[in-house]
Amino acid sequence: MASVNNEQKESESLKEEDKVISTWYILDPKEGLVEADKYDFKDHQNLKKFADYEIKKVRSYAGEPPHIKLMQKLELVDYEPGSDPGNMRFYPNGRLIKGLLERYVSNKTAEYGAIEVETPLMYSYEHPALKDYLNRFPARHYIVKSDENEYFLRFAACFGQFLMMHDAVISYKNLPLKVYELARYAFRREKSGELAGIKRLRAFTMPDMHTLCGDFTLAKEEFGKQFGFCQNVLSEIGILEEQYEAAIRFTQDFWKENREFVESLVKDKLKKPALIEMWNFRYAYFDPKFEFNVIDASGKAGALSTVQIDHENSERYGLKYVDNEGNSKGFKILHCSPSGAIERVIHALLELAYIKQENGGIAALPLWLTPTQVRLVPISDRHLEKCVEVANKLVAAGIRADIDDTGNTMGKKISNAEQEWIPYICVIGDKEMQANKLSVRERGIEGQSNMSGDEIEKKINDQIGNMPRGRLTLSMLLSKRPIFKG
Repeated sequence: MASVNNEQKESESLKEEDKVISTWYILDPKEGLVEADKYDFKDHQNLKKFADYEIKKVRSYAGEPPHIKLMQKLELVDYEPGSDPGNMRFYPNGRLIKGLLERYVSNKTAEYGAIEVETPLMYSYEHPALKDYLNRFPARHYIVKSDENEYFLRFAACFGQFLMMHDAVISYKNLPLKVYELARYAFRREKSGELAGIKRLRAFTMPDMHTLCGDFTLAKEEFGKQFGFCQNVLSEIGILEEQYEAAIRFTQDFWKENREFVESLVKDKLKKPALIEMWNFRYAYFDPKFEFNVIDASGKAGALSTVQIDHENSERYGLKYVDNEGNSKGFKILHCSPSGAIERVIHALLELAYIKQENGGIAALPLWLTPTQVRLVPISDRHLEKCVEVANKLVAAGIRADIDDTGNTMGKKISNAEQEWIPYICVIGDKEMQANKLSVRERGIEGQSNMSGDEIEKKINDQIGNMPRGRLTLSMLLSKRPIFKG
């Protein structure tokens, strides 16, 4: 029988991370490398918040981050009192959003050329490569005991993918070889004071891609490509470049040997200043790495997309390929999460919506992720049949539509829909039925317009484009739905 051991084993990499000396800079496309404490942040206040957060390393929150009340109010996610802290329950609307994001990132990674695999959640401490790797990965982990043996719960998909590729026959013709897994779940024994809603969890969903490259030159080339790939992924999700800040981290030796490469990332791809962390030695298996970070309403950073170049694990796991002369050679490996943890993406979207609202805008989720995209509101019971007809047509076209058939007043129905951030609220009464039009309130736009069902269908489908679709699992009729704790 398996049991979870609450004892924590801290990796050597975490201990080394405490010893590393970091020097902080801003790399500006125009000004070049400037010491962080001498940089003029006048036009880059978000970057200033990010730099302060990283340099001071204060991870805990003084108060509750705004996304927590929003995730509860919108009935997306909540704490699970029956589990370990940092493990969450996802209500139907939250599970819908999470599933759409998972499908999107997996589809994009497949389009990028990755092959998808699935690997176990726990691994033996006694495997020599795994035991060694644990000490080079800066994360705390869970221990599981089964009979007399100890296992650890994975905190990324590296372990299984590397063991799988060790047993594969790989030719130079296969390179760069990209292997992907949606790691549901990865587990990290984060400190309790750092747990905050769905920003930092102990069990999370990590899209994890590893790219096997024949040499360092190819690894750098792929690193640059994946920098742009991650930018595109966040943009399509609905997180724009002006809404996140980049950190690029590496050793002093890497900078000396690859300065032009780093500068090209900032000048040609990011096109705005980036935070630079320069280490006096490499404390883990990677050098360099980058992340894109959203700064939340509390001024704290949440890392999303990331890519690292791994210098150790090809040798550690015995990963080899055959070159064009028949020789066996090792790899440089890229670790990439195109979006970062799925839960943290939801955190970022909620925090950005809150910030927008605080600045006088209208809070909203991207249309393709909004659980209900169209709310139909009958003025009286005799208009309900028409609402059902319109809703069914929209659903058949891949649009999530529901109907407020509750006994609330018209004003309350409209107010509830607005509180749920529903993009399109359509009222149907006698006038609308006679004209065969819907009276439409579009979120963020003052007033209302008249549209036919076909017109609203086309408008929404044009906005969603090729992003994944999903059906509401809740009843179309609000009167038939349970109310979840929020």
